[in-house]
Amino acid sequence: MNWSDIGTISPVVLAVLTAAAILIVDIIVPGRREPIIGAALIGLGLVAMAILVQAGHSGSAFGGSYSLDNLTVFLDMLFVIIAALTILFAVDYLEPRNLPIAEFAAVLLFAVTGAMLVAGSTDLLLLFVALELMVLPGYMLAGFARRDPYSTEGAIKYFLLGSFSSAILLFGLAYVWGMTGTTRVDGVSSALATAVAHGSLQPGLAMGLAFMTAGVAFKMAAVPFHYWTPDAYQGSPTPVTAYLSVGPKVGAFAIALRLFVGALGPLKADWLPVVIVLAAATMTLGNLVAITQDNVKRMLAYSSIAHTGYILVGLAAYAGGQATGLSAILFYGAAYTFMNMGAFAVVTALQRRPGVSSQISTFAGLGRRDPWLGALMALFLLSLTGIPPLAGFWAKAYVILAAIQAGGWLTAVAVLAMINAAAAAFYYLRVVVYMYMRDPVEETAPTSPGILFRAGLAIVSVGTLAFGLFPALVTAAANAANVFHG
Repeated sequence: MNWSDIGTISPVVLAVLTAAAILIVDIIVPGRREPIIGAALIGLGLVAMAILVQAGHSGSAFGGSYSLDNLTVFLDMLFVIIAALTILFAVDYLEPRNLPIAEFAAVLLFAVTGAMLVAGSTDLLLLFVALELMVLPGYMLAGFARRDPYSTEGAIKYFLLGSFSSAILLFGLAYVWGMTGTTRVDGVSSALATAVAHGSLQPGLAMGLAFMTAGVAFKMAAVPFHYWTPDAYQGSPTPVTAYLSVGPKVGAFAIALRLFVGALGPLKADWLPVVIVLAAATMTLGNLVAITQDNVKRMLAYSSIAHTGYILVGLAAYAGGQATGLSAILFYGAAYTFMNMGAFAVVTALQRRPGVSSQISTFAGLGRRDPWLGALMALFLLSLTGIPPLAGFWAKAYVILAAIQAGGWLTAVAVLAMINAAAAAFYYLRVVVYMYMRDPVEETAPTSPGILFRAGLAIVSVGTLAFGLFPALVTAAANAANVFHG
């Protein structure tokens, strides 16, 4: 064994050890949340430190199957932040329902381990294995409230459709391996460049591209592969929904970067029209259906689908010749993490007492019942709408600007994105209207969240504001993480 390889993947190793430590602590002191949460947060802190040590360095491990570069560092840090925020928000939700915190934290850490492996995978086989390590714990988390029939239903739908999509993706990877003779990302890219230079796209590669597009589109909840999203989001415990809305989505776009941009870059002229159609359909249908929803979790689920469409605009801009589209994707992923987890955190606070629904009527009068919680929910919803100077404004602005600079059909896609962003204001601001212009419902009064929950709210609030007021700090990191050029 090459010990330098272990050093290269040290953040992943520390994440696995943290998951194991959580379970060991639970065995030693069962039923006590403080040691468990302490072990989880300290472990994630060590993982973050290991990631920061690697910033600016490059290398590879296990014969080139895993790559350490700025993209890996950026995504790994984002995944660690997602995991830490999920744990901070979950404690107040899990305890009143007698759901085990240790198992929740351990499963979450294993999911994040898979996501971190996805970020650095430069081999098709490792990429698929890492993807399964990321999504399998997600199925478990979706059904974590096993006595809740809605949670079980959402988890079953997520699992069945997710399994089919993984098989379809694997079939596509097998086609590419068979046509190129290698599973290494750089080898596939070189073989495809040679094939493209000698003629049109071969039928076998076209089949592989179609299968891989369908598989990845499911993981990012792009239309028409989105049907699992509303039921899985609504049925899952709300902290799990917060995680599912950002963790697997960012992981799916990490797959897109490593697979489509890295391996299938020479075929970008062939997959550009498909991405344009996916982006247009996803953001349009997501917003139109979100307008009709009376359940806030379900509304945010369709909103999440719409945001997938916006992010796909950045991918299309890259394929259209504008490399800054990839930097826009990374910025969007980071900004979306803070504002969307913040919105779900407020829903979690309202549901701290078991039996409280996520219907929009639950938010009636929240601005008077709990002024701080109402103000924060308004902040996150305005950011998701794209109101300046919040994070969501710059996230949308960067992907739209990249599409306009790419020109051609992408100019029309940019216009459609702006129209969709305006339409989305209706259902986001509708919640704000309920919070400040409707009489409160007394029986849905929220209980005071704990200190960990308040710390999480403070982090996502500051992040949402900081990304909007000082976007250059994040764009610099996103530009550095854009390891692909043209």
